[in-house]
Amino acid sequence: MGHSPTAVVGLAMTALVAGVAALAGRIAPDYPFTVSTPDALRPPSARHLLGTDQLGRDLFTNVVQGAHTSMRIVAGVVVISSVVGIMAGCVSGFRGGLVDDVVMRVVETVQSVPRFFVAVLVTGWFGAGARTMTVLLGLTSWPVLARVVRAETLSLREREFVTAARTMGASDLRIVARHIVPNVAPTALVMAAVTGSRVVLLEAGLAFLGLGDPNLASWGALINNAQPYLARAWWMSVFPGAAMAISVLGMNLLADGLTDVFGPSAGGASLGGRSAPAD
Repeated sequence: MGHSPTAVVGLAMTALVAGVAALAGRIAPDYPFTVSTPDALRPPSARHLLGTDQLGRDLFTNVVQGAHTSMRIVAGVVVISSVVGIMAGCVSGFRGGLVDDVVMRVVETVQSVPRFFVAVLVTGWFGAGARTMTVLLGLTSWPVLARVVRAETLSLREREFVTAARTMGASDLRIVARHIVPNVAPTALVMAAVTGSRVVLLEAGLAFLGLGDPNLASWGALINNAQPYLARAWWMSVFPGAAMAISVLGMNLLADGLTDVFGPSAGGASLGGRSAPAD
C-alpha cells in the first residue's frame, strides 16, 4: 500500500471528529438544551469556550453533542448502504443475465428518487428521529456503490483465481465471499467516505429545516438558530459551520487519498487480482 499525504490528512480530520463524537459525553457532559437567560448571546470566553446562543445555551456543548449526532447517523448509514450495495453489486455482476437486469432496474429506480425530498416527506409523515433518518438514508445511498461493485465483479469473475476456485468445486457463495468481496473492499472504503460526507450535509440540511430529531443537538439546527443573529453573534454560525466543514472536508480528502493509495479504480482490478487462496 502506497503512502498518500491526502489520505493522512483526511484520516486525521475524520478521526478528530469521530473521536470528539465518541467522547462527547465526557468532553461536554452537560445537557445541551439547558437555558440560562442571563448568559444569552455571550461571546467565546473561559466560561463558554464557543459562546452562547440567544437562550444562553452553551455552544461548545451543542457543537460537541452535534458531532455525536452526526457521526452516529453517518455510521449507521455507511453500514446499511455498504452491506446492501456490496451484496447487490456482487450478485448482479457474478450472476449476470436476468438477475443482473432486475438488480440494475432496482438500482436505477432507487437512484432516480431525490433523497432529500423523500427524507422531507418521510420525516413529515413518521416524525423526525435519528433512527428514521438513518434507515431512510441508508436504504437510498447504496446504488452508486452497487454499480461500481458490479463493474468490478464482472471483471473479477473471469480472472484465473475465480476459475481455479470454480474448478476445485467451490460454490458461488464461497467464491463471492472468499474472492470477490475482498477485492471490492477498497471500493467500499472509498465509497463509505464519500457517503459519509454526503450524509453529514443531508442530516444538517434536514435539521436546518426543522426536520431533525428535536431531542438531539445538531449542527444544522444550530446554524438555523443563528440566522437572526449573524451580525450580533458571529460565533453562533461560525463554529457549527466550521465543525461541519471539517467533517465533510476530512471525509472527502480521505476518499481522494484512498483512491490514490488503491489506484484509480479503488478496487480489485487495480490491485492485481488480490484474493484469498483458491479452495
